[in-house]
Amino acid sequence: MLDIKDFGDGEIIESKIVGTVFKLSSYNKNPILTPQVLGVTQGNASIFNPGAEIFEDKIILAPRCHTGYTKNRFYDDFLKIERIGMENYLSEIRFFSSQDGKHFNPMNNLVLKGDGSEQKDFCYGIEDIRIIRAKTPEEIYFLIGCGKIKRPFFDHNADRIAIYSTKDFKNITYHGIIKDFDCRNAVPFPEYVNNKLYMFFRLRPNIHLVELEKGFEQLLNPHKYEKIWHNIYNNKDKTVFIKTGEFAYSSERVGPGPQLIKTTKGWLFIYFSVGEINKDITHLYSLSKEIERGYSISCALLDLENPFKILSRTKIPIYVPSHDYELFGSEQYPVDVPYVVFPIGAIQINNKLLVYCGAGDKYCIVLSCDVNNLLDYLFKYCSK
Repeated sequence: MLDIKDFGDGEIIESKIVGTVFKLSSYNKNPILTPQVLGVTQGNASIFNPGAEIFEDKIILAPRCHTGYTKNRFYDDFLKIERIGMENYLSEIRFFSSQDGKHFNPMNNLVLKGDGSEQKDFCYGIEDIRIIRAKTPEEIYFLIGCGKIKRPFFDHNADRIAIYSTKDFKNITYHGIIKDFDCRNAVPFPEYVNNKLYMFFRLRPNIHLVELEKGFEQLLNPHKYEKIWHNIYNNKDKTVFIKTGEFAYSSERVGPGPQLIKTTKGWLFIYFSVGEINKDITHLYSLSKEIERGYSISCALLDLENPFKILSRTKIPIYVPSHDYELFGSEQYPVDVPYVVFPIGAIQINNKLLVYCGAGDKYCIVLSCDVNNLLDYLFKYCSK
């Protein structure tokens, strides 16, 4: 039996400026995984953006891990800003397990390599795995991440959806990449909805929702269905689900976060935004200044029978960077990229929702709430 005590239920904050806001609780002993677990004594290291799921009554985390890289500043021609970049930034995925959601141990020396030694589709790293427990005749766990075909940070058109699966978290099968288009965030539904399987994509800079014509088979054999993937990309203007720029905090981009959570009232869809987080929001987190460019977490509730229908959606993020390891770092917790909290794994145990995130592109943290508290807030204050 999983022991998940000590996780908060979330809180509601009343603001005269922005109204009623829901805030996820941050575990008081975050971060839960730091680079020290990688056993690196010299040079830069990081462990962050962990996919999460339950397997055999344990919580599995699959964070991306980097070692031996160097940090530089560079001018991003696409974003038109100066930003931090990493040289020799080659990622791999390592697996950890826990019975309480807080203390994690390495799992079976299980590693997904991103250097091209296990497959030849990409060789510049494997990042940001989502773990999707698919409801198939033989239960299968999809591991869907980003295979880098070019250098991170410095080369454009470098991201491809990479698809793996496992039934036991001992043997992992690689299925291939979706070659046709640049995409680093993809989240399929865990089951068919009225005999249709849907999948979220981030096709820069928006969130798209599409139907997978061949269902789970399309994920198991991505190369076989290249024409269908090609058509998905060509029709992207018709599949925009959430647009960037609706709010200041999403002025740069939005993207799907963890796997969807099925509740009795709808599909809970958690997503991230990048943009300016103004003082009206940051003051709710006891911050004195705005965040000029930061990541934040939002959510929407989708109809169980028709996920294109948004029942409710937050207008104010349910979490923004607010601790040293999420903001600009400290002597104890230096960060690689400031103002980042990135949701990538979510699980529900009884009424408790645990959201596993990367922080500062350096650490793994966990946020939480009572699902019913969040649903009540969504219906009361955020209904469409």
